[in-house]
This record gives sequence, structure tokens and C-alpha cells, in this order.
Amino acid sequence: MKAPARTAAAGSAAPAEPAALPGRLTAAAALTALEGLALAALGVYMLFVGIAGDPDSPQQAETGGVTLLALAALPLVAAGGLRLGRRWSRGPALITQLMAMPVAWTLWTTGGAMTAAAVALALAAVAVVALLVNPTATEALGIGPKDAA
Repeated sequence: MKAPARTAAAGSAAPAEPAALPGRLTAAAALTALEGLALAALGVYMLFVGIAGDPDSPQQAETGGVTLLALAALPLVAAGGLRLGRRWSRGPALITQLMAMPVAWTLWTTGGAMTAAAVALALAAVAVVALLVNPTATEALGIGPKDAA
């Protein structure tokens, strides 16, 4: 006979172990976190240039930096939720990818060195969407059709 799973009760010393997440969900969390970190790094750079550098418009650089830092919060929080297997995290992660696709297109149409960034961003966005709509990931998050009983 199999022993019942232990749960963390109030005052219990040992918390329950989290269930192992599928690799697809872990990969989606990693890519989403990478996007968030890239946004945060760009935001810090813009803020630094606005404060310590000599941009054409310091106010515009500082505002852009603060905006990018605020935007970085969405994918970072979503990645954390995905890593913990939280159901709510799929929505913000998908929204992040939907916002990334027009940015990738804009980078693509700019051309030059931005073409590589456009390709990387588009591939990451499409990959995360594919990973998050995969039945294995939706099942792990507790999302999907309910069994008709």
C-alpha cells in the first residue's frame, strides 16, 4: 500500500515537495525570464545614459529607461510563476510574447544589425507560445478541458 502524500500543515517543519515540472514549462520559464532580463538590462542602460551620459534628450532617455524597467516586471513575474507551476502565470507569459512579435517585426524592418535581434526575439516568442499551448504544459498548470463526469 502506498503511503499518502505529506502536505505542509500549519506548524509543520517540512514543507511539501513541489511536483516536477515538465521540461517544456521550464524552457518557457527560462526564455520568458531571459526576455525580462534583456528588457531590464536595456532599461538600466537607457537610464544610465540619460543620467550620466550625453543623450540628445536626457528626459526621454530616462523615461524610456524607467518604462523598460517597468515592462521587464511582466515577463520576470510570469517566469517566476511558470517556474513554480502557477496557473495564473501563463496569461502574462503569453501577453509578453504577443507584445514581442510586433517589436521583432519593427526590428526586422529597421534592418542592419537589428535583423539578428529581430530573428532572435521572434524565435523566442514563437517558441514560448508553442511551449505554453502544448498539452503537457497546460496540464501541468492545471489548465485544459475538464473531464465530463
